[in-house]
Amino acid sequence: MSHSTFNRRWAGIILEALTRHGVRHICIAPGSRSAPLTLEAAAHATLICHTHFDERGLGHLALGLAKALRQPVAVIVTSGTAVANLYPAIIEARLTGERLVILTADRPPELIDCGANQAIAQPGLFAGQVAAACNLPRPTPDIPARWLVSAVDALLDEHRWGAVHLNCPFAEPLYGGDPDAFRDWHDALGDWWHSDQPWLSTPARLAIPVQPEWPILRQKRGVAIAGKITPEEGIALAAWASALGWPLLADVQSQCGQPLASAEVWLRHPETHEILSAAEVVVQFGSHLTSKQLSRWLAGIHPDAFWLIESMPGRRDPAHHRGVRIAADILPWLAAHPAVAPASELTGNSALTPHLRQDAGSSLMPDLRHDTDLLTSRRPWYSGLNARVTQTRENLHRALDHFGEAQLAYRLPALLPEKGSLFLGNSLTIRLVDALAQLPAGYPVFANRGASGIDGLIATAAGVQRGSGKPLLAVVGDLSALYDINSLALLRQGSAPLVLIVVNNNGGQIFSMLPTPKAGRERFFSLPQQVNFSGAAALFGLACYQPGSWSALLAAVDKGWQSGAALIELRVEEQAAAQFLADAGKDTR
Repeated sequence: MSHSTFNRRWAGIILEALTRHGVRHICIAPGSRSAPLTLEAAAHATLICHTHFDERGLGHLALGLAKALRQPVAVIVTSGTAVANLYPAIIEARLTGERLVILTADRPPELIDCGANQAIAQPGLFAGQVAAACNLPRPTPDIPARWLVSAVDALLDEHRWGAVHLNCPFAEPLYGGDPDAFRDWHDALGDWWHSDQPWLSTPARLAIPVQPEWPILRQKRGVAIAGKITPEEGIALAAWASALGWPLLADVQSQCGQPLASAEVWLRHPETHEILSAAEVVVQFGSHLTSKQLSRWLAGIHPDAFWLIESMPGRRDPAHHRGVRIAADILPWLAAHPAVAPASELTGNSALTPHLRQDAGSSLMPDLRHDTDLLTSRRPWYSGLNARVTQTRENLHRALDHFGEAQLAYRLPALLPEKGSLFLGNSLTIRLVDALAQLPAGYPVFANRGASGIDGLIATAAGVQRGSGKPLLAVVGDLSALYDINSLALLRQGSAPLVLIVVNNNGGQIFSMLPTPKAGRERFFSLPQQVNFSGAAALFGLACYQPGSWSALLAAVDKGWQSGAALIELRVEEQAAAQFLADAGKDTR
């Protein structure tokens, strides 16, 4: 029975090491083989434990937590197919950068490939979808504790994006034992137990790459593109672009206020392309653009300079422009590349010394107060574009007077909770909001736009709400909700109100916008299910509302905030919104 105690000692060092790298939240699925990890996590003074019976949902819960917290989040599952169910969340994390630490319990080597129960080949299971992996040996006191802690530190320090996989074999017994056994092995780490630092540290590289040609390029006609960035980055970028006199074409995930909203609509007009064709410089911040029209415009341009700035490394430009790929945090990069010449440059001092200030959130922000010229924006070179954008927004306002999915997207800002967050589902949902809404600057917007799957959306939203601790409005489609129906159980355990709007247009209506054969569209693509979500809400003890008008929707959302967790089913015309989006912009004069 002392072996079960050593399993706990081994697991305890793993979890303590994780806390030194910022892990505070851990998501746990039930399982016996993972008991040493689970019991240690439950006993740890600083770890916050979350549970879910569905491992696929659990992985997305962790993903949502990591999005909101901007910290690594750990996941514990037992052996076998429980491990494989984490794959979709791991894939999403690889593409969008959230840090997940996957702890998979495993059978010891002698129980693999011999017909033992719940035993599969787990090392290397996630292949290239994880940033790194470590297959630990069976726990034994013959291996010093310092090897184990340094192995965990090395795994987390060397890979700062996406998920890492730590496979942890445990031999039985898994429960009980002498709590005082193997204390010398445990105590060999000395005062590390009383510190808050890793055993093995790799100092972060903090230098911000400064482009020496920037003082020349900022005087040219430029366009700024905002993809998936943070609220702080969105606000700073909007001020930077305005000061430059550059148009800012912004994604729904940019959180910059979308000063030229509805690009998906107005970019369909040749005259907007003609105006923007004068651009000599394009600087893009963040990636994973939602708008097809914006992506097509980007793919068709050949500016003198194209820069893409994002903290994640690697290629992030699907159009493969000739240009400069800059891996850097956006706020300090903006500070190092001011919109106008700083005082030090004008007086002959180094042009490479940015003015920085410490923001209230401990972020580096451009200090606009140092440059009085920044208080007044330059006259924009794209003035003809403003009239087209204004006309587009006015036409949308007149056209969207019919209650339905498109009107919901256009009027979505009216439903947002104060000091809250928004989570948008994939497929038609996020495309409509990107095309029709103008969201408030700095308002947190979350989505799974890496692989853009419909799996785990409710669980991800639940994770975002728990991580932020703020009221959350989530909007998903009916097939997405059905795909993650188990995760409605997570909504009952939130720390703040969560209202989930399920837009029931009876299937995947985005396929009606694509050249799918009409004869087989329903059977093989849109798959209408003819479901009513009131039963699902009742199954999980959630308040449910089914409004049929805009005023009724407003009232239902208000009741949802009061109830703590609610599902609002919006039953709409099946193809109306998809058709509206397909037709939008054909004639906005």
